Amino acid sequence: MHDDYDGFAEIVNGTDLWDFCQIQYNYMDIENQAGTVGLKLAAANGLAVVVMEPLLGGRLADPPKDVVAAMDAHPVHRSPADWAVQWVWDQPEVSVVLSGMSTMEQVEQNLVSADASRIGSFTDADQSLIAEARRLYTARTVIPCTRCGYCMPCPNGVDIPRNFDIFNYAHLFDDVPGGKFKYSVFLTEDQRSGSCIECHECEEKCPQKIAISDWMREVTALLA
Repeated sequence: MHDDYDGFAEIVNGTDLWDFCQIQYNYMDIENQAGTVGLKLAAANGLAVVVMEPLLGGRLADPPKDVVAAMDAHPVHRSPADWAVQWVWDQPEVSVVLSGMSTMEQVEQNLVSADASRIGSFTDADQSLIAEARRLYTARTVIPCTRCGYCMPCPNGVDIPRNFDIFNYAHLFDDVPGGKFKYSVFLTEDQRSGSCIECHECEEKCPQKIAISDWMREVTALLA
């Protein structure tokens, strides 16, 4: 499922009829959707956990140069894709990892990676590398929105946190086309940044003191 943790927990805790669940999970989604807390909740309830998007749609297989440099400097040499998949396999709550493949070479690489996987095989140094990769990705965030929701509801219907999340996503992964896709598909016309009338009502409520109206123009310019 792709809901937030509260929605996931409601489903998992709502019945004992489930045998397994499927969640999006990777080292950049530990607090997104079900996240690590949801993974552990499902396992504690006796559910097998199938992980999708271990490479975040392939983005973690082709990281920015600073992330690649950190991985290349590590004494254990793995490809970025293998680091990401092995990090998921390392966790005892994970039952199955689903990784999209489009070539025979990728199939063979995934087979080798799965065969070499072991629960708890990551050292402290390995975990530190993943934490550093996550930090480097996060440092690329442009708008310091914490998605607290205090700015909502917008009197004109704009989904402020979601617009900022998609804008940051485009910068985080150097993926403007992907950001444009999310902007056009996951937001209605009223929810998009272009519907902002710059009333500034939201800015009075923002704990981060973000110049929301100004950033909405930037979001529109990049993604609309």
